[in-house]
Amino acid sequence: MLDLGCGDGVLLKYLRQTRNARGYGIDIDDANVLACVKNGVNVIQSDLERGLAGFDAGSFDCVILSQTLQAVRRTEEIVLDMLRVGREAIVSFPNFGRWDLRLQIALGGKMPVSPELPYQWYNTPNVHLFTIADFESFCASHGIRVLERIVLHGGRPVTTLVNIFGSLAVYRIQKSALGRSALRRDRHRRRPQRPGVRLLPRGRGPQGPRARAPAPWSAARRSPRNSRRASATPPPPTR
Repeated sequence: MLDLGCGDGVLLKYLRQTRNARGYGIDIDDANVLACVKNGVNVIQSDLERGLAGFDAGSFDCVILSQTLQAVRRTEEIVLDMLRVGREAIVSFPNFGRWDLRLQIALGGKMPVSPELPYQWYNTPNVHLFTIADFESFCASHGIRVLERIVLHGGRPVTTLVNIFGSLAVYRIQKSALGRSALRRDRHRRRPQRPGVRLLPRGRGPQGPRARAPAPWSAARRSPRNSRRASATPPPPTR
């Protein structure tokens, strides 16, 4: 398990004690790193904005990003990187579409403040505020499958009109098989071709079903007849 923005490591400590789960945490704050060490949690000090290039694909069963997605700048890259290094991902975030937040903007004309969003506009760490509907639209457009969704308010589940009455959303997501195959096709299209070679669809071509791509100029074949004729031609007389 990998916990991004793990804070003091309390979640990983709890999962280790109750589920015997092994995991690592990533955080950039010095105080949080020291707190993780005191809690006996494996921690890596790193900036999430730099991505997860240091981890191989499928390194973890689950990657967690708890109430941090709205505070990162490279949102799209981080979510896709989570699904690359983990088989599944758990993401939680405050819902900016709740009715009382909408009312504060509509009637007060100011940026809303709530227990889930307690900051003023000038000191907030949040850079990308979004709603439950926004996140589900993002998943649909990026080939991400939603395995489970829990919407809460005041610690209680919300099941009706979740984008209006819910204040916190928790998603368990996975890269769909269609998204993985599209990624492989995209990588194949980006594969560089050898100079002078033109790839044709297999079994089809301008000369019929057995036609092949023409060989590069440097590899053009000579017929044996032309080779013998060229070798039998006497050299020009020398003066």
